[in-house]
Amino acid sequence: MKIKVVNKGRQPLPAYATEQSAGMDLRANIEEPITLRPMERRLVPTGLYIALPPGYEAQVRPRSGLALKHGITVLNAPGTIDADYRGEVGVLLVNLSAEPFVVNDGERIAQMVIARHETAEFEPVDELDATVRGAGGYGHTGVK
Repeated sequence: MKIKVVNKGRQPLPAYATEQSAGMDLRANIEEPITLRPMERRLVPTGLYIALPPGYEAQVRPRSGLALKHGITVLNAPGTIDADYRGEVGVLLVNLSAEPFVVNDGERIAQMVIARHETAEFEPVDELDATVRGAGGYGHTGVK
């Protein structure tokens, strides 16, 4: 699949790290370092603008290494970039650790997964079919 991209930043285009990687790394495109204090969130620019084909979305997800080592994650994970969005791709980072974290220009801050999706249409009905689970919600299966 080809995705049109405008790169207004100084960073290389996202690429897969390995042949079977699902996500491509997104990099910070910033003029000066950003210090995220504990519990602080910031929208970090990437310099990228994309045009996805209809029926696809780009999901912005945390990088596992940043989450494990530093408590840095993507706040609205996964963030969705719709096929008709033409603005800059931004990454909403949050620092869940007790220590400040510095984001530097060019740092890999998130990953982007391209995914197909369906467009649904709701059909109003008077009742739903019965299932074994029924209305069992959060924690309904108990602790094993």
